[in-house]
Amino acid sequence: MFANIREDWRTYEGDLSRQGLWVMLVYRFGRWRYGVRQRWLRLPLSILYKILKLLSQILTGIDLPCEAQVGRRLVIEHFGGIIISGDTVLGDDVVIRNGVTIGLKHTGIAGAPVIGNRVDIGAGAKILGAITIGDDVAIGANAVVLQDVPANSLAVGVPAVIKPRKQPG
Repeated sequence: MFANIREDWRTYEGDLSRQGLWVMLVYRFGRWRYGVRQRWLRLPLSILYKILKLLSQILTGIDLPCEAQVGRRLVIEHFGGIIISGDTVLGDDVVIRNGVTIGLKHTGIAGAPVIGNRVDIGAGAKILGAITIGDDVAIGANAVVLQDVPANSLAVGVPAVIKPRKQPG
């Protein structure tokens, strides 16, 4: 847990004003408490986590449950309106902006997205259902992604259209 927190601290450049840092601290604590084997000790930690998570949601407008699997160096760029389902898997070096929803396509039907490494998710994007987003993908602002996106692609529009991503240079 502490190694992840140090890395999150570096990722957010030690800036305490960035809400993403606070959300990641609560998330890391929530994941860590699962490793406490003694029920009598885990129970107060779980209560503390639930209080911290609720405060985090109220103050930041970001819902990141500890059941989600988050890779290293997740950057939550902007305040508010971010909802991530507990079944979601996020890779390393993912960037999420305000208004993003990553989760289930239909209520009561399992299947949340698996997001690859180095994915850049634009403001207002919706990524829904049991889909896979490949590595090095850019999701445009306000895109609604309902299908798999291969690596090195760009997803834009409603519903999202998949295009090959131009390589710099």
